[in-house]
Amino acid sequence: MRVVIIGAGPAGLTVAETLREYDRKAEIVLLSSEPFAPYAPPAMADHFLTGRNETLFWKGEDVCGRLGVDHRANVRVTRVRPASRQIVLDGGETLDYHRLVIASGSSLYAPLPGRDLPGVYDFKSLTAARALVERGKSKAGGKAVIVGAGFIGVEIAILLRELGLAVTMVEMADRVMPSMLDSETAEIVLAAMRELGIDVRLETKATGFTGKRKATGVALESGSGIKADVYVAATGVKPHIEFLGGSGIDAKWGVLVDDHLRTSVPDVYAAGDVAETFDLLTGKRYVHAIFPNAVTQARVVAMNLLGYDTVYPGSETMNSLKHLGLPVMAVGAMKGEEELRSRHGNVTRKIFLSDGRIVGFRLAGDISAAGVYRSLMIRRADVRAIGKHLLDPHFSAGALALEAAAARLDLRFAA
Repeated sequence: MRVVIIGAGPAGLTVAETLREYDRKAEIVLLSSEPFAPYAPPAMADHFLTGRNETLFWKGEDVCGRLGVDHRANVRVTRVRPASRQIVLDGGETLDYHRLVIASGSSLYAPLPGRDLPGVYDFKSLTAARALVERGKSKAGGKAVIVGAGFIGVEIAILLRELGLAVTMVEMADRVMPSMLDSETAEIVLAAMRELGIDVRLETKATGFTGKRKATGVALESGSGIKADVYVAATGVKPHIEFLGGSGIDAKWGVLVDDHLRTSVPDVYAAGDVAETFDLLTGKRYVHAIFPNAVTQARVVAMNLLGYDTVYPGSETMNSLKHLGLPVMAVGAMKGEEELRSRHGNVTRKIFLSDGRIVGFRLAGDISAAGVYRSLMIRRADVRAIGKHLLDPHFSAGALALEAAAARLDLRFAA
């Protein structure tokens, strides 16, 4: 079996690694548009802030050699031809496949005029991130403008501030990270950002990047503008599907897949930031662009390639901030039928319940018990008997077992 994998990020590499674990003879070709060994994009901020490589190249820079994977760097796929089971590279070379995996990832995106101008930087690839950091270092003492205050935008702001730039963030919503944080948790994050010296302008809409040959400013709806030395578009992520035109592979925002992560074309699968999957809790379809989803999806794809009928249970909505000065974690929904809440200074704990089950939680300042909450949420465990004990940062699975045992004893004595 010859498997070609487009993309060498967490999804692509995990497909290759899982395949090799069960099949020592499969021919595996891993394609990357970058000149690096497979790396983990979520670790880039930590890499540039600390200089550490261990988390960035989380499987080791020699991983493809150890796995016996044909890793081809600095190549781009321009077309997919399912009828002949071939892909076309930018130099015109064609590669045959028996099975194809699309794991081409995504880039930062802002639906604004001028977003493609030279001087507007990305941070979703190591190549783009290095270019941004080099520009930031060369302009230390200068100014940076980031359009969008989502999780990635905030990480970029922290990094650029650390490099010595004055950072301004422009966000059209009334809070930072509006798709992930409720107002109260967002206020805590905003205060921490401002303590770092980051100028965050909420309810401020950018209308485009200005300039002809390169970006020279950000235009605002108010009619004013902002000039800077570094510009970043970070309102969302856009899957790399540009090479799929004419392939017959169905795509909307990302590549559409079924519950086995199969595309609309036989023997072609998709995983990671490029795959449009179903949410684990809501069933709604969209791109869930986070590392844990990419890795889980990749394992499901690999098992199906190996002939094991494996269903993908659905994607999670989850993100965390580690370099803000206080930890922040956002998982699942931002509201429910019931809300459990506690706050002590900047330590906030919110758990959202519907029908007695956790549907989401937000933690700031202390993320203890996050793993237990997530486990209960995924299992759809009924937590009504536990109630506000969930807010105890020392709450654990052991505590849950004790509560359940106590409930059984109460029932026995009542009988």
